[in-house]
Amino acid sequence: MKFDVNKLKDLNELDFEQISIWPFEVKFVVALFVAIAIGGLSYYMIIMPKLPVLDSAELKEVELKQQYEAKYRLAANLEGYQEQLERIKDDFSSMLKSLPTSNETPGLLDDITYAGTSSGLTFKLLNWQQEIPKEFYSELPIQIEVSGSYHEFGEFVSKMADLPRIVTVHDFTVGREGSDLSLQMQAKTYRTAASDTDILAEAASSQGGQQ
Repeated sequence: MKFDVNKLKDLNELDFEQISIWPFEVKFVVALFVAIAIGGLSYYMIIMPKLPVLDSAELKEVELKQQYEAKYRLAANLEGYQEQLERIKDDFSSMLKSLPTSNETPGLLDDITYAGTSSGLTFKLLNWQQEIPKEFYSELPIQIEVSGSYHEFGEFVSKMADLPRIVTVHDFTVGREGSDLSLQMQAKTYRTAASDTDILAEAASSQGGQQ
């Protein structure tokens, strides 16, 4: 059927009561206009208010995909994580055994004294300082002042490092005192603040949460 554009000139003279006898061209243009108007109203009244919901859903989809990928990687490496956790437990247990207990801390001063005197040093000060509580342990500082030579200082520090219990040294100050040298420093040992079982359980829980 040929579309006759000339018949569109009658658009301004249309009678809606005689719609059945309108020319095809006029019906087509009116129908097209009505479809466009309905489409525009539908977009602004129905679709547009839903766009923010769609954007939010798309962002949520991306987030869920990332969570799924992360959990999938964890699940794929679960056996390796479990082996790593067991190694951490073993290492942590060995470290705990190197910490002095309440009954052993007095004897630790004897060990430090022996390490110093056997290295040729003379003790001028060896005192416990205020205990410092930490999350899983307590820090026990020891103030030390000895006199001797550089070589004797080095031997003393080396022997302290070889003690069966963990002892760290900090804040070295070396000064001259007559023909000898004076060494002031702070040593620190550590004592567990709870039972080994409790600490291991909490450490394992923390490691699991990080994974």
